[in-house]
Amino acid sequence: MDEWSWLDEMTEALGEAPLDRAHIGAMLKLSREVAHGVDRKMAPVSTYVAGLHVARRRAEGATPGDALGEVEDAVARLIPPGSEAGLGTP
Repeated sequence: MDEWSWLDEMTEALGEAPLDRAHIGAMLKLSREVAHGVDRKMAPVSTYVAGLHVARRRAEGATPGDALGEVEDAVARLIPPGSEAGLGTP
């Protein structure tokens, strides 16, 4: 089983809609940027917090892309200057 199939099965098992591949890419990029620009162990926690934000904003009526953009903007402001990180749209 490849990682995409596994992720599709996980979302289905949790009763969630399939994930958009672009959104997956954005979360992977977020993890990478936090791991390299802040601390490796903060990468999974940051994606969890991002997911909480996206879910809340979706419930408020935002599009997934807009909610992810808010996450990217916030994290870009918080990554220390001069780090290897640099967020942007994948």
